[in-house]
Amino acid sequence: MSLTKKIGDARLTYDGCDYNIPVLEGTEGERALDIQSLRKNTGLVTFDPGMVNTGVGESNITFVDGNKGILRYRGYDIEDLAEHCSFLEVAYLLVHGFLPTPSEYNAFSTQMNLHSMLHENMRNFFALYPDHAHPMAILSAMVVSLSTFYPELETEMTEAIDITVARLLSKLRTIAAFSYKKYMGHPIVYPRSDLRYCENFLNMMFRTPVNDYVPDPVVTRALNQLLILHADHEQNCSTSVVRAVGSSRANLYASISAGVCALWGPLHGGANQKVLEVLEDAIKTGTSPKALVERAKDKSSNFRLFGFGHRVYKTYDPRARVASKICKQVISHASGKDDPLLDYAQELEATAMADSYFQDRHLYPNVDFYTGLAYRAMGIPVNMFTVMFAIGRLPGWIAQWLEQRDDEIQRIVRPRQVYVGPESRTVAETISQKPYKE
Repeated sequence: MSLTKKIGDARLTYDGCDYNIPVLEGTEGERALDIQSLRKNTGLVTFDPGMVNTGVGESNITFVDGNKGILRYRGYDIEDLAEHCSFLEVAYLLVHGFLPTPSEYNAFSTQMNLHSMLHENMRNFFALYPDHAHPMAILSAMVVSLSTFYPELETEMTEAIDITVARLLSKLRTIAAFSYKKYMGHPIVYPRSDLRYCENFLNMMFRTPVNDYVPDPVVTRALNQLLILHADHEQNCSTSVVRAVGSSRANLYASISAGVCALWGPLHGGANQKVLEVLEDAIKTGTSPKALVERAKDKSSNFRLFGFGHRVYKTYDPRARVASKICKQVISHASGKDDPLLDYAQELEATAMADSYFQDRHLYPNVDFYTGLAYRAMGIPVNMFTVMFAIGRLPGWIAQWLEQRDDEIQRIVRPRQVYVGPESRTVAETISQKPYKE
């Protein structure tokens, strides 16, 4: 049953006929043309490369207003959640629809501990990956492999779904930490029952036989906040992939694994890594922020200034404001002094924001501009940046998959196209035109 309300009709005139197209409105005033019957009535499909203006369904999870710089999960502003909640509380909110009570949170946290271990046979997988295998490749493969160890998800039982959700949320951080240890050639560190979600992850990452690591409260809080910033973002590339795969009734593990692969791309989750690489190269080569901005404006150059501009936001990304504060706090705490990369980044931001080219095109800093710097200050290596994004985005993916599964009006995702290939022809005609030799 659709929850949007019809507020009127739009009229389409085509080939001498008039067609009424329902106009729908969501709870935040967003309006959409209901074109479900367009092809049936007119023979037309819409042409929308990248589906940038296509609403693929209803959702009550995340609201984004790109013109006003608003991001809300289940009605809560992102700044409010990052300031007052832990990542696990926000994960509960996204999956269940409401913030947990203390007893609900304790039960959820207990589930995280119960399901934090990996099946011992899965350790063999890590051993067989090539040295220096990229952590994102390992993450995707290990997530889909979970379905072979825990096949009970194939049932429709609510209890099985709840356990699977807890299992995924808990095990993904373990898989991520194990993949880092594999990359480093260090012995694996198991999760501990006395540590909270982010503390456990940091401990599995950085504890070694010669380093009695103790999670830093400042770093732990920063990690909680960074993961919250990434927890969901409406119908982005990876989330759309999760929903598309899930629409075929593929299980949650398969759908999340596909989302991990989509996130890997440099135009999506890999962008914060690209930001750091650009900043480091600029400092190494002595390129000034002004020169970098001019290079980005040069149409004859293929250079891309990652970290600026966003498909949705036409103003400052609200996540970038929070990430900027986190970055400064972590760097100051870690070193007690300024960081040349942060100094350069801030000067670059000021230079870009004062440039009419960036102003006219609404190219403001996005969430990727500062998150890489923050992760670097926390000791997380560059090739783990996208993995961190995946850990944060997981509760959003799960919530979106569950919403799609339970939505009565949803069908298998099957976009159409405008065909531009050869017209009808036959093999006989093609052969007759060529001098074939035996």
